[in-house]
Amino acid sequence: MKYYLRRIVTILTIVALLIPIMGMNCIAQSDIKVGLAFDVGGKGDKSFNDSSSRGLTWAAENFGIKRIELEPGADADREVNLRNLATLGYEFIIGVGFLFEDSIGPVADDYPDTKFAIVDGYIPDKPNVVSLNFAEHEGSFLVGMIAGLKAIEDGEDTVGFVGGMNVPLIQRFEAGYRAGVKYAYPDCKILSSYAGDTPQAFADPVKGKELALSQYDNGAHVIFHAAGLTGSGVYEAGKERKKYIIGVDSNQNYLGHIEETGENYGLTSMLKQVDVAVYLATKSVVDGNFESGIKIFDLSTQVEIDGVEYNGVGYAVDKYNEDLINDTMIEKVEKAKTEIINGEIVVPAEL
Repeated sequence: MKYYLRRIVTILTIVALLIPIMGMNCIAQSDIKVGLAFDVGGKGDKSFNDSSSRGLTWAAENFGIKRIELEPGADADREVNLRNLATLGYEFIIGVGFLFEDSIGPVADDYPDTKFAIVDGYIPDKPNVVSLNFAEHEGSFLVGMIAGLKAIEDGEDTVGFVGGMNVPLIQRFEAGYRAGVKYAYPDCKILSSYAGDTPQAFADPVKGKELALSQYDNGAHVIFHAAGLTGSGVYEAGKERKKYIIGVDSNQNYLGHIEETGENYGLTSMLKQVDVAVYLATKSVVDGNFESGIKIFDLSTQVEIDGVEYNGVGYAVDKYNEDLINDTMIEKVEKAKTEIINGEIVVPAEL
């Protein structure tokens, strides 16, 4: 029975792949076909996955590529989906998330003329694979400073961190955040919790809310989440307790807005520009200058796309939080940003 169910899933996947080639997911016609497979939580997480989709959308609008986006399935489906895309002639295939590390390698070996990218993975030695990585600890240092400075301003002494899956990648967010908090406010207490030890920890808003409520009730004035879809629960908790939240990956400041009262609790967001990385990697394929290996996007990265300047990582200021962060805070954070780029401040990448 399991065998037949697997066959049905595979057949349906192939049908799903074929439809966008001729249909609605194609923004414009082109010779280049790009497939993107999402991480846990899928599209609509308002964070990591949505950022990757945004980058592919930019590429479709600017280069006229054909594209398809695949939702995550069971672990075994990662390799099945990648193979289906390669078999159907997709020239560039992107696996979003470190969980694709075990899948992309074997498929890349079997399809040497197909180009692959992995976001947050490390595959350094294959000529047709580029690994897109980020200095999450650097961006997290800056939002940690903002958390600490906000606590000082409001006479508070505790902030928090909620991570998704307890793995080195997410610990890197916490390490940078802790360093930034302590740089701004050496005596500040920092609470920390993780949603779990499996990939599901990135897709559990109920757990995220539970962990955040506990931290708020134990004195946290600000919580930074690095938890994907689980972070939506942190926003619910913050608005209930009327405490501040720092978002991750995409600009999530708007998620802290309470429409009925006009109050804002989205203090800032740590921007991890997966969108920029996906866009640039796709552009390299379109332009014919794809390069394999490891690419790092950090505070020193400077890219202009459609007239907008981006760093590899950073923090967000917009209409939702401009009244929450004063000019003095921004001056201090920008000074630290320059010092990190210049090597005067070395941000720890490990706890």
